[in-house]
Amino acid sequence: MVPFDPGKSLPRVKMAASVATAAARLRRALRRPSPRRGPSGQPLSSAPPSARAAAVRDAFLSFFRDRHGHRLVPSASVRPRGDPSLLFVNAGMNQFKPIFQGTVDPRSEMAGFRRVANSQKCVRAGGRHSDLEDVGRDLSHHTFFEMLGNWAFGGEYFKEEACSMAWELLTQVYGIPKDRLWISYFGGDTKVGLDPDLESRDIWLSLGVPASRVLSFGPQENFWEMGDTGPCGPCTEIHYDLAGGVGAPQLVELWNLVFMQHNREADGSLQPLPQQHVDTGMGLERLVAVLQGKRSTYDTDLFSPLLNAIHQGCGAPPYLGRVGAADEGRTDMAYRVVADHIRTLSVCIADGVSLGMSGAPLVLRRILRRALRFSTEVLRAPPGFLGSLVPIVVETLGHTYPELQKNSAQISNLVSEDEVAFLASLQRGRRIIDRTLRRLGPSDAFPAQVAWSLSMSGDLGLPLDLVELMLEEKGVQLDSAGLARLAQEEAQHRARQAEPVQEQGLRLDVHALGELQRRGVPTTDDSPKYSYCLRPRGGYEFSACEAQVLQLYTEDGTAVASVGEGRRCGLILDKTNFYAEQGGQASDRGYLVQVAQQDVLFPVARAQVCGGFILHEVVAPECLKVGDQVLLHVDEAWRLGCMEKHTAVHLLNWALRQALGPGTEQRGSHLSPERLRFDVATQAPLTPEQLRAVEGIVQEAVGRDEAVYMEEVALAHTAHVPGLRSLDEVYPDPVRVVSVGVPMARALDPASQAALHTSVELCCGTHLLRTGAVGDLVIIGERQLAKGITRLLAITGEQAQQAREVGQSLAQEVEAAAERLSRGSRDVVEAQRLSKDMGRLTDAVDNAVMPQWQRRELQATLKVLQRRANTAIRKLEMGQAAQKTQELLQRHSEEPLIVDTVSADSLSVLVKVVRQLCEQAPSTSVLLLSPQPMGHVLCACQVAQSATPTLTAEAWALAVCSHMGGKAWGSRVVAQGTGSTADLEAALRTARAYALNQL
Repeated sequence: MVPFDPGKSLPRVKMAASVATAAARLRRALRRPSPRRGPSGQPLSSAPPSARAAAVRDAFLSFFRDRHGHRLVPSASVRPRGDPSLLFVNAGMNQFKPIFQGTVDPRSEMAGFRRVANSQKCVRAGGRHSDLEDVGRDLSHHTFFEMLGNWAFGGEYFKEEACSMAWELLTQVYGIPKDRLWISYFGGDTKVGLDPDLESRDIWLSLGVPASRVLSFGPQENFWEMGDTGPCGPCTEIHYDLAGGVGAPQLVELWNLVFMQHNREADGSLQPLPQQHVDTGMGLERLVAVLQGKRSTYDTDLFSPLLNAIHQGCGAPPYLGRVGAADEGRTDMAYRVVADHIRTLSVCIADGVSLGMSGAPLVLRRILRRALRFSTEVLRAPPGFLGSLVPIVVETLGHTYPELQKNSAQISNLVSEDEVAFLASLQRGRRIIDRTLRRLGPSDAFPAQVAWSLSMSGDLGLPLDLVELMLEEKGVQLDSAGLARLAQEEAQHRARQAEPVQEQGLRLDVHALGELQRRGVPTTDDSPKYSYCLRPRGGYEFSACEAQVLQLYTEDGTAVASVGEGRRCGLILDKTNFYAEQGGQASDRGYLVQVAQQDVLFPVARAQVCGGFILHEVVAPECLKVGDQVLLHVDEAWRLGCMEKHTAVHLLNWALRQALGPGTEQRGSHLSPERLRFDVATQAPLTPEQLRAVEGIVQEAVGRDEAVYMEEVALAHTAHVPGLRSLDEVYPDPVRVVSVGVPMARALDPASQAALHTSVELCCGTHLLRTGAVGDLVIIGERQLAKGITRLLAITGEQAQQAREVGQSLAQEVEAAAERLSRGSRDVVEAQRLSKDMGRLTDAVDNAVMPQWQRRELQATLKVLQRRANTAIRKLEMGQAAQKTQELLQRHSEEPLIVDTVSADSLSVLVKVVRQLCEQAPSTSVLLLSPQPMGHVLCACQVAQSATPTLTAEAWALAVCSHMGGKAWGSRVVAQGTGSTADLEAALRTARAYALNQL
C-alpha cells in the first residue's frame, strides 16, 4: 500500500474516478431483490442495491484503505486482554483505549496509528451492555455482531472529513438513495455549558442534506462517553428511513460518528482534550439488511445459511420471521436464538473463552444452554444438532476471521459435549416445572425456592433466565421477591465460604450428639466423596451416592421424624459423597432427590462435620422423612473448583519451601472455588523476586501435568519420611497421603527421599488427579498477620491468566507514562495531565487483581514517577508565573492596587503569579482573575501589609467570587476562589470597588 500523505489531496477528477471504481467493484457483486411491498401490494420505495455481506464488508475496508489512506488492522479478540472492566469486547474502539486515554506506549506500533479501519468482532451479553435477554424476541437484537469502523487519532482529521467520507461511502459506493438518510447531531446541554454542535450540522447541510432531515438531540442521544471519566464528545448519527417516504419515517441508526474533544474529569467537569479523535461505528448486520432490502438482519445472507440448515436439520416449519403473538409456539424466536447463539459460541470459543462458572465463561455457558433449550424443546432438534451448525458459521465468517477455521473441530466438540451433559438436566427441569405448575392455583406465582433449586444444582442446573423464559411461555409469573431474598442469602453464603467465620448456623450440640450415640446411630461414611475419575476424553466424572436418611433436625436443632415443604433443615445420612468443611477446604454443595420421586430437587447448601457425623443443610421443597432413600449429587463445578485450589495449595506450599528454604512452615489455609489463602511462617517478608520465583515453580509443576497420587496408609508409616508435610494437628489412623508426581510406595520410602523433591502431604481433602488442570497460579495479595506470619491470596486457572494480562497491560501503561515523562511537557496543562495519569495508574495498580510481585514493582516505579511529575509541574508553574508577573508589572508599574485578568493553566499558577507580584511590589495589593473553559473563572489575591486590617484577602476574594456565584477561602493576607461568569469586566469592577471602598 502506498503511504498516505495527509498534506496532499487528489485532484477532483481522480477522486471521482476512485469513487466510481470502488462503487463499480461493489456493484459487480450486487443482485437486485424484488421490491418490498406494503399492504396494498405497491412497492414501499426504490430500494438500494443488494450485495452479499462479504462484498459489503470488503467494500467498506477497501474504501478507507484505497481512497482515504487508512491502515487496516485486524479485529481484536472478543476476550478482553488486560481490561477487567469488560466481560467481552463490545465495541470497535475497545482496542484503541490506550490512544484515547493517552496511555499508549510511544514506542509501540499502536502509537504510530493515525487513521485506521477494521471490522471488529463484538459481543454484547452480560455486564452493562447486554442484549442476551432480547435476542429472538424481535428482528434486530444479537449477542454477536460485527462493527465496521474508521478512526482518526491526534487530529489526523476531524468532523468535516469524517462526515464527508461517511456520506461518500453510503451514497456513492453503496448507492443508498440520499432521500432515505436522516442525520442527528448534538443539540447542546445548558446544564454543563455545552454549546450545540453547529459545526456538524453545517457540514451536513453543505453536503446537501435538507435542513428538515438534520435533527438535534440532547446528551442522552448524541453525546458519547467512554465511562464515568475519560475521553468523550458529541456524536452525529446517520439514520436510514425504512418507510422510504411512505407515511411517517421509520428510522434505524446506521452509523455513529463520535468526535472525542472533551475529557470527563473525576469531579464531573469537562476539559478540552489536547488531541482530538474520531471514532465511528456501523453495524455490518444492519448495513447489509439495508443494502439487501430486508427489514430484519435475520433475513440477510449472514443468517440465511444458518436458518436453512436449522430447517433442514430439525424438520421444523420454515422460518417466517414472525414475532410476538403471531409467532405461534415461538418457532421463529427459536430459529433466531439458535442462529444468533451458535455464531456467538463459535466466535468466543475460537478466541479462547471457555465454558465455566463465573465471568465471561459463565455467560457463554448460559448462551449455550439457552440455544440447546430452544433447539431441542421448540425446534425438536436431534441430539448433536447444535454442534453440526458450527461449520456453517465457519463457512460464513471464517474467511474474515481465520481463527474460526483453525478451531472449527474444537468448537464443535465443546458444544456437543456440553449438550450431552445438559439435555438430561433440561428434561428433568421440564418435569419439575410441569409438576409444580399442576399444584399451583390459577393466580399463584411460581415458587422461588423451586426455581432456585433448579438453578443451583451445579452442572445439572438450569440458568434462572431460562427458567423464567420457560415459565413465561406458560403465562406464569415467578416469585421475584422470594428470588431476590434467596440470591442475597447465596451471596452471604459465598462470602462466608471465601473467608470463614464462626457461623450462627445449624449445628449439633453435645446433647444431640449424645442422643445419636445412645441410640447407636452409626457415624457417617463419607468415603464416597473420593469416588471420582477422569473421563477418557478429559473432564471429571463424579458418582452419585445413594443413602438413607437417619435423622432430621429443624433449624433450632430439634430432632424430628419429618420436615415439611419449604423448611430449612439438617440431615444425617448413613453415607455421603459430600465433602464437609474441614482441613481448610470449603464444603461441597449440590442437591439430593428421593429415590422414589426424582423430579423434586432438595438443594444442599452446606455439609459440616459434627462428632463424626456429617450434617447436611438442606431446603426441603416437599416433605422429607427419616428412612427415605435419597440420591446425592455434588455440584460438579463447585467441587472441581475446590479440587483445583486444594492441589494448588499443596504446590504453593512446596514452592515456598523450594524458594525460601526448608524452614518455611505452613500456618493455615482456606480455599473455595473462587480463591485460596495460605498463611506461612517466614524469616522475613517476601520480596517481589521471591513471589515471582514461587509462581514460577508452581507453573513448572502445572506444565508437567504430573499425576497426583492419593492413598490411605497407617499413620506410623508416615512418621519417618523426610520432607513429608503435615500441620500441627491430630490426624486419623489410617491417614490419607497426597503425593504429586511420585507413586505412593516411593514417596513413603524413607530411603528414597522423594518427599524432599516434590509435594507429599498428609491431607483429607479432595484433589485433582493431574496437576495440569490447575492451569496457572497467581499470588494476588499478601499481608502480615503478625511478626513472621504472612498471608498470601492466590487464584488459579482462567482467573490467574486474566490477572497476568491485567498486570501486563498496567506494566505497559506505566512504561508508556515513564517514556512520556522523560520526553518532558510543553506546558503546565500537559504536565498536570501526566501527573493525574500517574495518580490514576497508582490507583489502578493498587486495586487491580494482578500478580503481587508485579504490583509491588510497579508501585515503586510509580512513586518515583509521581515525584518527578510533581517536580516538573512546579518548575513549569514557576516559569509561567514569572512570565505573567513581568507582563503585569509592565502594565501596572508602581500602582498600589492591581486588579486584572491573566491567562493561567491552573489555580496553583495564578496563586504563584500573585505571590511573585507582591514580592516584587510589597506595597501593592493584588487580585487576579483567570478565565477558563465553559465560563469558569479562577481567582487569587494577596493584600499588602500596609492595607490590613481594613482590607483582608479572604473577604475580598469572597466578595468577588460571590458575585460570580462561586466560593472563596483563605486568610487575611492570601486567598483564592472560583466562580463562573460571562462578564469578566463586571467582576473586575466589583473587585476594584470593594478594595477602594475598604481602603
